[in-house]
Amino acid sequence: MKIVVLDGYALNPGDLDWSGLAPFGQVQIYERTPEDLILERTQGAEILLTNKTPLSGAVLSRLPVLRYIGVLATGYNVVDVKAAGRLGIVVSNVPAYATQSVAQMVFALLFALCRRVEAHSDAVRAGAWSRSQDFCFWLSPQVELKGKIMGIVGFGRIGRRVAAIASACGMRPWAADVAQRGRPNLPGFAWCELPDLLRAADVVSLHCPLTAQTAGLINRERLALMKPSAYLINTARGPLVYDADLADALNRGVIAGAGLDVLSEEPPRADDPLLTAKNCVITPHIAWATFEARSHLVRMAVENLEAFLDGRPMNVVSGISA
Repeated sequence: MKIVVLDGYALNPGDLDWSGLAPFGQVQIYERTPEDLILERTQGAEILLTNKTPLSGAVLSRLPVLRYIGVLATGYNVVDVKAAGRLGIVVSNVPAYATQSVAQMVFALLFALCRRVEAHSDAVRAGAWSRSQDFCFWLSPQVELKGKIMGIVGFGRIGRRVAAIASACGMRPWAADVAQRGRPNLPGFAWCELPDLLRAADVVSLHCPLTAQTAGLINRERLALMKPSAYLINTARGPLVYDADLADALNRGVIAGAGLDVLSEEPPRADDPLLTAKNCVITPHIAWATFEARSHLVRMAVENLEAFLDGRPMNVVSGISA
């Protein structure tokens, strides 16, 4: 049986082990697969594993022996799952592998905005403290989180973990979600509608999936609802936010800052307006990338494949349909 990993490098740049796939067949691993080589590299494969390499319906229709696609991520929009279903191809994803890591990144970005640790460290190394007339100095307002409202948009596993950490910091977690299930036992927690959350929150953190309904969720009109002192954090999906609208809001002081681990286009264009926007901290989609989270992802991908081959597929996002 031929097993092809289309883009293994981002997940495993060499510090993890693919040997868990070996018992199931002949494994071919590509670091990256450009679009013009997708069809060539997938020919004859019964099993495909992909992270960000797109598998369109047109491609899937030309792979007659393909039985299973394992998405090496939680989001599976890179696969045409409707076409896969029609063709009898099972698609599984890997949910919840990076809950802790992504929640941790939310606060790494937030702390970067509130305390500007790196900028102060760089200033000290450059001699600013040695030249100071006082025992301390600061380059930006220093912000304490206690008592502030953490507005969480999308209250699944990651959103709930963020709420718990926010509560531990003395914040009041508020949540907006289409399904208000399982109220957590956290001080100051409240369910609210999105406009009310945006108006009240000191921090807005996005944790909803990217769908036709949530694309462009944060736009000029919704940014205008936020406090001038508020921060926006996005570790979910870049297209939840209109980049140009956010850049304009930051440059005009509509909100105080943004911490982004995702952008609408990845890698971004050199002229992406957010790259030069004021008070904008951007990291290159690394919230998921801790060694621990990536190790868990590989283990779960192997378990998904084993379960499929045993006739008990799990974490299925699309299967055989009429």
